[in-house]
Amino acid sequence: MIRGWYTGASGMSAQQNRLDVISNNLANVDTTGFKRDTAISKNFSELLIRRTRNDGVYKNAFGSADAAPIIGKLGLGVETNESFTDFSQGSYKETASTTDMALSGKGFFAVLTPQGERYTRNGNFVIGKEGLLETKEGYPVLGEKGTIYVADTRFFVDKDGIIYDSEDMREIERFKTVRFENERYLKKQGASLYYETDISGPAYIAEGEERPGFLQGFVETSNVNVVNEMVRMIEVNRAYEANQKTVQAGDSMMATLWGKTASLRG
Repeated sequence: MIRGWYTGASGMSAQQNRLDVISNNLANVDTTGFKRDTAISKNFSELLIRRTRNDGVYKNAFGSADAAPIIGKLGLGVETNESFTDFSQGSYKETASTTDMALSGKGFFAVLTPQGERYTRNGNFVIGKEGLLETKEGYPVLGEKGTIYVADTRFFVDKDGIIYDSEDMREIERFKTVRFENERYLKKQGASLYYETDISGPAYIAEGEERPGFLQGFVETSNVNVVNEMVRMIEVNRAYEANQKTVQAGDSMMATLWGKTASLRG
């Protein structure tokens, strides 16, 4: 019965983690370039239950061994294994703003932050006071030669991410667009930013078929599906309640056992 408490409690803890992830997804349904997270759980190793009698132990030259027949398995609960990000493509939203960019395909914009170079799918950019192309938080967007200076909104971006002056079609810069060997293992920093890890591998500039297409005047919306997330939330609530009832049932049985034991000793 006591083991049942821990098994039920582990299930409640795992479902709480799932609920936290789903709630965060729903809270960011309108965040430009947001990518939904998924919490993955795994079972603790199961124990094999054997019949405990002398007929299951035999002697040999090295000592003894247990040959008692297995009568079943005992689960020990579940735990949250990892929370990973789903980088599937979001839909496009037209803004008609020349500073807004969307990527078609895998890849990330590179921006410069006080913590170093970071990466984002949020192409909702603005022009800063010094004429630099920046994120809403004021982080400069990076080109392959450094920060991008555009001065005003009179510029054009082609499908390859090359920026031209609209008046004389002079090439200004090319967006630095990066890829990773294992983008699933990128870590979120906040403000739609990601940073590399040892498992994700270092960023490298996307070229050729690996380079995504650029859409000027569009932004990529969140890839969160509200209906699916609400269905998952209902599933989590029901699973949490089921584990909660398991703990309550174990507590009720233990209370009955203690009460009968006390009455017999009295």
